[in-house]
Amino acid sequence: MIALSSIINIAVRSLIANAMRSFLAILGIIIGVGAVVTMIAIGQGASEKISAQISSIGSNLILILPGATTQGGIRMGMGTQQTLTMADAEAISKECSHICQVAPVISGTAQVVFGNQNWSTAVLGVTPEMAAVREWEIVLGRFLTEQDVRNGTKVAVIGQTVAEKLFGNLEPIGKLIRIKKIPFEVVGVLGKKGQSLTGQDQDDIIYVPITTAQRTLYGNVLPGRVRLIYAKAQSLESIPQATEEIKSLLRQRHRIAQGQEDDFTVMDLTQMLKTAEESTKTMSILLGAIASVSLVVGGIGIMNIMLVSVTERTREIGIRMAVGAKPKDIRMQFLIESVFLTMVGGIFGLFLGIAGSLIVSHLMQWPIIISPFSAFIAFSFSAFVGIFFGFYPAYKASMLNPIDALRYE
Repeated sequence: MIALSSIINIAVRSLIANAMRSFLAILGIIIGVGAVVTMIAIGQGASEKISAQISSIGSNLILILPGATTQGGIRMGMGTQQTLTMADAEAISKECSHICQVAPVISGTAQVVFGNQNWSTAVLGVTPEMAAVREWEIVLGRFLTEQDVRNGTKVAVIGQTVAEKLFGNLEPIGKLIRIKKIPFEVVGVLGKKGQSLTGQDQDDIIYVPITTAQRTLYGNVLPGRVRLIYAKAQSLESIPQATEEIKSLLRQRHRIAQGQEDDFTVMDLTQMLKTAEESTKTMSILLGAIASVSLVVGGIGIMNIMLVSVTERTREIGIRMAVGAKPKDIRMQFLIESVFLTMVGGIFGLFLGIAGSLIVSHLMQWPIIISPFSAFIAFSFSAFVGIFFGFYPAYKASMLNPIDALRYE
């Protein structure tokens, strides 16, 4: 039996001697591995982005919106009718056992001025519970307090984007800003949240006490009414029960008879984003599976090249058998050639996939995650392709009759 090192040496020399044919054989593998790595990186990046957005909105979050108005038979859409009240929020907090935090909101957009700087942003009137509901970190100063809400204090907590646009490198705490020409003292700065799932900048925001917003900023809001209500369920598993409790309570409070349509809408934000995350993961797997097809095509290409190689080297095989090489030695040589080709193609494919992922990320501003595990899987699969598609040519070479092989022209 010929030593394995000698078989490997012969196989490598044969591949180097036919460099162009070897390159054409591994081209499909290079493209296949590169495509798999790139597609999985893009899919995982998208999944990670959605996971970050789920974390940024707060966990176990339920959104309660007011109903829609109807004018001349035309429905105007959710939120066009002021049907929710502060009392509704208090009732949800007290009577819904699966709810742990409730935060009513009055929202609007206003021009904010500091010195010679101005910025148009969302200004929300909220209660102190908002920080816990949205799980928002305070990086400077403090959040709003119950005393601020009771007294209608003119204080504001600003997001990172507002801080950058108005103050630049200045310390915002203690500074006076004007919201609709009304002075507010900045008492806190929120931590960074980033973009929402819809692409909205969550840091472009200002929080003020809800009573202050009602009295001084948004006179178009009816007394005691709110634009929407955030509710935080005790756990992810309790969201369905919490949703049903809220619906039942609000129908009772709003005196909605059986069979009548709700004048409010309850939305499970966490579940909506979870569904989007699952869809993205499924798409990532689908993209990887589609890209894997090119690996199979590359494997077929290698099998074709190896079959041509067996035909061209029939006399060589006959000579080797004549001087003592056994069928298993011939089979091993061609298998090694096939696996070596796919492994080299896999290495180049990894570099191609990483480069392709970085290019896509740069050009499309799309997040990517190049997972070592996915790279290992793609590389291992390429080696498996070499064994699978290289076996038949290797077997065919090992079964040649030495006398017939020596006579082959």
